[in-house]
Amino acid sequence: MRAHLWIVIALFFALSAFAAPPPKPKLVHWLDYTEALEKAKNSSKLIFVDLYADWCVPCRIMEANTYSDPTVASLLNTRFISAKLNVDSQDTIVCDGKRKTVQRCYFDVWNLSVLPAFVLIAPKGLSIMTIKDSFTAEEMKYLLYQILEKEKEWISK
Repeated sequence: MRAHLWIVIALFFALSAFAAPPPKPKLVHWLDYTEALEKAKNSSKLIFVDLYADWCVPCRIMEANTYSDPTVASLLNTRFISAKLNVDSQDTIVCDGKRKTVQRCYFDVWNLSVLPAFVLIAPKGLSIMTIKDSFTAEEMKYLLYQILEKEKEWISK
């Protein structure tokens, strides 16, 4: 009987060695897109929209590595209103003043066709720019600092 117990214990420890590590905590305070647009009306912050899909592997890598970087998260949480938007969603949103599904905004309004992608939106709800690429934490920090240099000019749009 004791031999069986030791086998079970050994098997437990062997299997736990192959278990996935616990997920990193989410540092960025992502808002729903519509909530971000509402919040932006009463602020002087740009909206940073992360466009993703559940099937997008580079999007998941960015979530795990880029957005878990403390500096990236701090910039997005303090200097921007950050939103996530699933491009496969059939929900209706307002993009550049037009009511469309998320997919139609992605393709027709923002002229995007790849992921990961990002849209920078002024507080009044108009798109400023779209960005198509996967970024490391260092690249994302550089991008965010570049955007912040033009912030005052873009806030008024």
